[in-house]
Amino acid sequence: MKFFNNQGVLAFILLTVFTNGFVSINILEKNKRYYTSLMKTITEENIKLTATLAELKSEGMDVIVTMYQPVRGQTDSTPNILADGTRIKTELASNYKFIAVSRNLLIRHGGWLDYGDFVLLKGTDGKDGVYQVRDTMNKRWVNRIDILENVGVKPYKFTEATLHKTDLVATKELINQ
Repeated sequence: MKFFNNQGVLAFILLTVFTNGFVSINILEKNKRYYTSLMKTITEENIKLTATLAELKSEGMDVIVTMYQPVRGQTDSTPNILADGTRIKTELASNYKFIAVSRNLLIRHGGWLDYGDFVLLKGTDGKDGVYQVRDTMNKRWVNRIDILENVGVKPYKFTEATLHKTDLVATKELINQ
């Protein structure tokens, strides 16, 4: 108790507490200004990216087009099951008009396409048309699509194709065709 009776020690403790409080408040205010500025910058970038995505949806996006076959060496261990859960007859692969897209194009990875979306492909030699997004490519690929083809189809690649999202919606009639 003698320790607290000493007015000099008590004054030192109070001065230390007030100084720490003052310094802490200033640090917190500085951090608040920094993070507020950072959030403003991120929000502005997000607005710009959203506008770019809207432009890609309407004007199309340049992609590289290749093909893949439903075989274990080009897919996973279940070549008859696509990434969205669709089961296919592998011998009819080319008839489905399904594509796999690079992960960066999928909504779940920040892109503008989702499984089930219909897209219009242009700029290929004989492969232009409407396809449905049903599969995902290996993560090493960017801005790329693979067209699902039958085993035996000769590999191809188109480097100057454009992908456009359409407003088509899958209906029972469309699915049955």
